[in-house]
Amino acid sequence: MEKYQVSDEKFKAYGRVLVGYDCTQLMKEMEHSPVPEDVIYEPSVFELEQTAVAKEFAKKAYGEMPIQLGYCNGHNQKLNAVEYHRDSEINIAVTDLILLVGKMQDITSDFTYDTNKIEAFFVAKGTVVELYATTLHYAPCGVDGNGFKNVIILPKGTNYEKTGDIGNANDDKLMTHRNKWLIAHEDAHIEGAFVGLVGENIEIR
Repeated sequence: MEKYQVSDEKFKAYGRVLVGYDCTQLMKEMEHSPVPEDVIYEPSVFELEQTAVAKEFAKKAYGEMPIQLGYCNGHNQKLNAVEYHRDSEINIAVTDLILLVGKMQDITSDFTYDTNKIEAFFVAKGTVVELYATTLHYAPCGVDGNGFKNVIILPKGTNYEKTGDIGNANDDKLMTHRNKWLIAHEDAHIEGAFVGLVGENIEIR
């Protein structure tokens, strides 16, 4: 599939590149993080949250709301699922990586989504990207088969275990964790996830 840059006009439908944040200390802290053969996600990492720039993101990007800084690292070349939150997610590319994104507006009334609508965007190392709340996304893909490292910033409490069953009305059936609604592809075999991705499980080659 065709890959675009996050500086491309096409990306404006999904998010924006943020500038003015010094992520040097964050990048240094991420040197110690693992890059497994699969994908690992840590929603909140103390060392990342103690950096000076973390306070800047909380103050400016999230309007003085409490946030968490974690990471998503590993090796991945497939879409597997899409998720969304009720707020923006900030990604900081510690390595070059590719984001596969779509639009929440394209989810059908029966909560299926056609993977042909997914678009791929290259994010260069050091780039800070805001993904809007209406942007479908999941784990990044590596470039040329390499592993990736990606800092993820979200409102505090996101992606932790739910406190209980919220029901099946509207998109409730998609909620797998706090502030996380997910639609999986059948090939991904994600336990407890709603299977609703229609079409190819996109692979970045």
